[in-house]
Amino acid sequence: MYSNHSDNSDLSILCGIGGLCYVNYIYKTYIIDSFSAYPEPVAQKLRRALYYTNQNLQPKSALKYYRQAIEKATELGMDPFSDEILGVKIQIAAMFEKAGSWPQAIRTLELVRANCLDWIEEVGAREGNEGRRTKVLRKIIGISVRLGEYYASEYVKDYESAEERLVWAVTAALKEQRRREVDGVKEGEGPWLEDEEIGGTLEGVLMVIDSLMREVIELTDGVIALGNRYEAQNKHYLAAPLFLQALGLCPPRSCHSVVLMNNLAASLALQNPPPTPGQPPASISAQLDAASTWAQRALTLAKSIEPPQRTQECDEGCAVATINLGDFAMMDGRIQDARQWWEEGKSLCKVIGMLEGVQRAEEALKALDKKGA
Repeated sequence: MYSNHSDNSDLSILCGIGGLCYVNYIYKTYIIDSFSAYPEPVAQKLRRALYYTNQNLQPKSALKYYRQAIEKATELGMDPFSDEILGVKIQIAAMFEKAGSWPQAIRTLELVRANCLDWIEEVGAREGNEGRRTKVLRKIIGISVRLGEYYASEYVKDYESAEERLVWAVTAALKEQRRREVDGVKEGEGPWLEDEEIGGTLEGVLMVIDSLMREVIELTDGVIALGNRYEAQNKHYLAAPLFLQALGLCPPRSCHSVVLMNNLAASLALQNPPPTPGQPPASISAQLDAASTWAQRALTLAKSIEPPQRTQECDEGCAVATINLGDFAMMDGRIQDARQWWEEGKSLCKVIGMLEGVQRAEEALKALDKKGA
């Protein structure tokens, strides 16, 4: 999304299929509108807590009733790591977020995450806990992504902690998927994350990285223009190690690896890491070469995968990689190469019905025509 040739660049890297449209499928804000899963003494406290959360926001009163609900649940023997009770605790964090109390929201989720991790380590591997382990691990991953969002928000700006939580979430999700593929699913474990949920986790990483860029992006006449390359403090360098780790855990000959390679290529092209004392900064040309290499690898891999392993991700991955190669060429000043890649990408997108890609390629080609290039 940056160009060293013009401040009015109309380049727009397609960071993964569908851009940065993102849903954290695993983390859910629990607005409890059905109390059938709770004993009545617990439900009574939750009704009061939700009143002071949704209708008459008073964090102190809401927290009092949430705590009383958890205490009642403990007295009645409810599982503290069940969906219902973890949901209440997650709802407390959502209440603090709604009230703008970001430190309290973070502390709440960090405590829930730590307790769940302890349960996984101490109890999760015991016979009979296979299904519960799956559910708790899903919760930890979703909570970790949410914490990454909190830490990277404009209100907190703790980018190191954001990266740490996001790396953990991506690694844990794909590590568990890989374990099941290699060792098989244990009896009682139940299903793991769906592809869209893992994809949502990975896209969430890019969404957070993208949010860091918003501070330095200026929107003028519908065109994204960046300030000076080193003054901008672009944070896309955080994404590259995440996608490298995810790629290492993903099945090597899978369409999802194609998506990861595309995301890695985009993050490499857009990154602007902070300078290392005593070392010259990496050249833009070198970054674009690395980005192009990964995009080409995505193309090669996608073309080599045959049905039934081949899915729509491969087709879309080919189209995205082709358009991105045009973007990289343009950023490097290779105008004719850019035109060729965009024309090819447009054709691919038309064949598979990827309207977003068609529009993106047409906009890029029209911009070239206006410049007489």
